[in-house]
Amino acid sequence: MTVKPGTFEPNQPEPTPNLPALFEADRDNPYLAKAAELTEIFAHDAVERDQLGGRPCEQIRLLKESGLVNLLIPKEFGGEGQPYSTALRVLREFSKVDGSLGHLYGYHFSPLQNAATAGDNRSHEILRRSADGRWFWGNTTNSFSKSLFGRKTAGGVILNGFRPFASGSHVADYLMVAWEDEETTQRSFAYIPANRPGITIADDWDGIGQRQTGSGRVFYKDVGIDGDEILAERPRDPIALLAPQQQQSVLLNVFVGTAQGALTAARDYTVTKSRPWIYSGVERHVDDPWIKRQYGELWTKVQAATALADRAAQALDAAYAKGAALTADERGQAAIAVASANVLAGKVALEVTSEIFEVMGARSAVRAHGFDRFWRNVRIHTLHNPAEYKTRNVGTWFLTGDYPEPGIFQ
Repeated sequence: MTVKPGTFEPNQPEPTPNLPALFEADRDNPYLAKAAELTEIFAHDAVERDQLGGRPCEQIRLLKESGLVNLLIPKEFGGEGQPYSTALRVLREFSKVDGSLGHLYGYHFSPLQNAATAGDNRSHEILRRSADGRWFWGNTTNSFSKSLFGRKTAGGVILNGFRPFASGSHVADYLMVAWEDEETTQRSFAYIPANRPGITIADDWDGIGQRQTGSGRVFYKDVGIDGDEILAERPRDPIALLAPQQQQSVLLNVFVGTAQGALTAARDYTVTKSRPWIYSGVERHVDDPWIKRQYGELWTKVQAATALADRAAQALDAAYAKGAALTADERGQAAIAVASANVLAGKVALEVTSEIFEVMGARSAVRAHGFDRFWRNVRIHTLHNPAEYKTRNVGTWFLTGDYPEPGIFQ
């Protein structure tokens, strides 16, 4: 489906020109300005793509052409060398209309951040090649699934099995893959092209939300990994242990961007299409004190979640700037900042994406509008990392000063 820029889909409310702009990107920043331009394009068919699922190939093509895929690659390797917070604000912008694209863009940087902080020649070469080819990255590294095993050979490893939750694999140029040795169960990693013979990307993700993330299974059948493709084992130093914070910050900014987008879409619908309840005593829905109060509360909550997300992004910038000099306490401080922001962002996003239907009215709850996608996207993501355990980590630190033990999600 092709929609000309500047037009709106049937059943989608056109914003009233005299209303204040909400959650505008900083267009003085060229990267955020480009992200805002792409978001306008992504919005044209976001509802239809969500309902269809599958692969957002055209959107990934535009993203690669924009150069934003190289945002965090250091300049010395051909990238843009921007701080991590800029990437988070870009994915937040995408998530205003399409949580799947925000998710894919954020996770794209996981292998690249791993390479940028590793500092070895193999990682440097990957960064150069990725920047030059504007590669888009996916992963097959799920930590919980012991379902992909490697058998050592004279020149490397042969992989057999599969990985679930392989987000981005269906649109990736390159993959980060993890497996367990079939004899020792030692876990190893490699960077490999997504079209390597023997790899079958099932593209069988069927979750209620994040419909275009490709978070299904990838199968490996006698897939050869050369010895020089296998990453050297890294010490568990604080900079390497920032990887979970990178992933958690992606999720929380998907939440924030989704909440911002949902609230904006609801406001526009309410102003242009909602009708007052028959017993409200007002002629316009927007004049109902109940509606005013609910929107006031939702706006305040989203502002709070956004502020905490910004603080967490700044904490990560400071941590990454330390590089190998990052201390365990500094890593812990970043972990608490990210966990706090994640808890609030998830809670607020679930509230906003559910409660907007109350203020828009019954006619808003039809599939053609696609407002349900906001809630479905947040709901499925929050289930993958329960807020309860992040909240306990923050509470433990508050009461004892102890930082979370570094692990997959903390």
